[in-house]
Amino acid sequence: MLTADYDRLDAKVGDRLLDLGCGFGRHAFEAARRGVHVVALDAGSDEVRGVTNTFAAMRDAGELSPTTATGAVQGDALALPFPDGTFDRIIASEVFEHIPSDVDAMAELARVLRPGGTMAITVPRFGPELLNWALSDEYHNVPGGHVRIYRRSVLVERLASVGLEGYDTHHAHALHAPYWWLKCAVGTTNDTHPLVVRYHDLLVWDITNGPRTTRWAEKLLNPIVGKSLVLYLRKPLVAPVANVAPSLVDA
Repeated sequence: MLTADYDRLDAKVGDRLLDLGCGFGRHAFEAARRGVHVVALDAGSDEVRGVTNTFAAMRDAGELSPTTATGAVQGDALALPFPDGTFDRIIASEVFEHIPSDVDAMAELARVLRPGGTMAITVPRFGPELLNWALSDEYHNVPGGHVRIYRRSVLVERLASVGLEGYDTHHAHALHAPYWWLKCAVGTTNDTHPLVVRYHDLLVWDITNGPRTTRWAEKLLNPIVGKSLVLYLRKPLVAPVANVAPSLVDA
């Protein structure tokens, strides 16, 4: 289940991509399948180990080009272990709502993105997320849980403050919003409630089979109740250095 759109991100074969807060690797794996060189980074050792093992299994199964480089590292979003301008593309999906010092993390991403590079940022959408918080303290008041709800304008302003320019946006996962409202209503740890079980089975069936009916339903509902807000941003190109021969600049 992907949240970021690789075409809008302009990810190409041979690009270098950082998947920040990779979890168990859904965005990293798809990028690698597309021939993008991927570094998946997460704070959790279990997640990094799982992504490493899956990359190895994908290679063994012939799913990845031999020339596509992949790796997974454990790290801190506030102190990324990469030089300036390392990556052409960055994905940070459902990450910033967990980080108290979110602007510092945004600045780190801007630092390691090359000038002209692009970034996809996804966070829970304000309306659906607000309802989750209203229904359940348990949903967010847990270690490592969500520390804020973003309005789009606030997120855009904070990303602009570190030098990133937005160029596209959309919403995603409308079918997942009611599932979480239901979970919050009956208890977020109550996985045996009959309605929760049936809705979960529906989501698994949708993800596994991708039927046209649910795909169209989600496409129509995303602008209304899409659970995730997705922003695409670009780091501006560095201005040309004065008094440099055009041939050197063009090179």
